[in-house]
Amino acid sequence: MNKMKKNLMTIAMSALISVSAIAQKVVIKGSDTVLPLSQKEAESYMKKNSGTSITVVGGGSGVGIAALLDGTTDIAMSSRSLKMDERMKLQDAGKAFKEVTIARDALAAIVHPSNKVSKLTREQLEGIYTGKIKNWKEVGGDDLQIVVYARETSSGTYEFFKEHVMNRKNYASSVLNMPATGAIIQSVSQTKGAIGYVGLAYVTKDVKDLAVSYDKGKTYATASVENAKNKTYPIVRPLFYFYPTAKEKAVKSFVDFILSAEGQKIVSEVGYITLN
Repeated sequence: MNKMKKNLMTIAMSALISVSAIAQKVVIKGSDTVLPLSQKEAESYMKKNSGTSITVVGGGSGVGIAALLDGTTDIAMSSRSLKMDERMKLQDAGKAFKEVTIARDALAAIVHPSNKVSKLTREQLEGIYTGKIKNWKEVGGDDLQIVVYARETSSGTYEFFKEHVMNRKNYASSVLNMPATGAIIQSVSQTKGAIGYVGLAYVTKDVKDLAVSYDKGKTYATASVENAKNKTYPIVRPLFYFYPTAKEKAVKSFVDFILSAEGQKIVSEVGYITLN
């Protein structure tokens, strides 16, 4: 009897150990915009919680949401809301999920540093990305062809820009789609006539960010944490985590860490906008 009890206890203990091991392994996939933030948060969290393993992989919001559907990620990072068909697919698969806003981001329009143009209206940005405006001289710049860069279609930034800047109009076929945000920075910094868009944390001295107007040129503002907070910069969006309710035990302490004062301090350090 004692031996049986001992065996049962051993089985129970090993079950407990395997459950805790699972709880300490978290996979996060998705948005390139959210990637640097998740990496920094994961580094800090793992330092405080030894034995925890958090793997962070980019690829775009669409990639993260697809991974959420097929069960290959614990958390999907996204720089856009879920589309109706994605919600339906999750519902049909019987996957209840939670949506958490972890930070906010200002989306910056960037050009080559030598470009004379320093500001554009929303309508001008729409014209450039739909292919109606093809030369910088049409918006007060040099006689130079505009080389237009965007993210690829699986990107939440691609979707957000289309919806909020282009008024849901289609991108021109001449637009060059880039696989990652870093590739847009690199291409714009090396191409005199280039324009692109990136999340605020990605803006470097190698590019020039433009002031943008959403009131037909009456007022302009550049992308910055301050301007996003005081609402003078118009292109601001929430950054999301989506995770299955079934995985809540495994991910909740990490999500809570990001939402804590310490986690939100990291949001500021990375260059995004805190929730409060």
